Amino acid sequence: MNCVATVAGREISVTALDERESRLRAGALAPSLPAPGTSEGRQLRRWLAQLLVTDEVVRVAAGELGVTDSGAPAETDLLPDAAARMELGSIAAAALEQPLARALFVRVTAEVRIPDADVESYHARNPLRFAPPVPGPDGWSTAPTVDPELDEVRPQVTAHLLGSARRRVFRHWLDARRAESVHLAPGYEHPGDPRQPDHVHRH
Repeated sequence: MNCVATVAGREISVTALDERESRLRAGALAPSLPAPGTSEGRQLRRWLAQLLVTDEVVRVAAGELGVTDSGAPAETDLLPDAAARMELGSIAAAALEQPLARALFVRVTAEVRIPDADVESYHARNPLRFAPPVPGPDGWSTAPTVDPELDEVRPQVTAHLLGSARRRVFRHWLDARRAESVHLAPGYEHPGDPRQPDHVHRH
């Protein structure tokens, strides 16, 4: 079989997957990668297939929407920490390594807004979340103990909630685009698909 998947009718070739795997195995992560041909090695190829498919979904959608990578934000603007990457999921987070995907993220999430009531509710539940540290002796800081007023931390709370909401919207949008346009060939199912033979839970 020469096709990993089709995306909006366009074939993703096994050759493209082989090249993606070869680049990965030639890089710094090579010692930690599973051996080719093993169950774990096949799972790695399934994951790489998901990356190829997602990149193509992004390319097709960007073309439809007239999005280019011009002016794309930095990756850290959209994924500031490990928690944000987990929130988005490994496949979508990997896609955002590309400027075109980040520009598409901006377009897809442009209308996301955070109501004032949500900001107020979050601050009430997490009053110290954005409180500045308290300077202590010898240049060390101690944990804050006094709740800041909402107006003092409103920009930080709003930015935090907005970032999370935008990632959620983009993840759902990307999942919907994949569902409607992607057809995976047998053997290249998602690594987490319980129907494929290498999806075995071990302890």
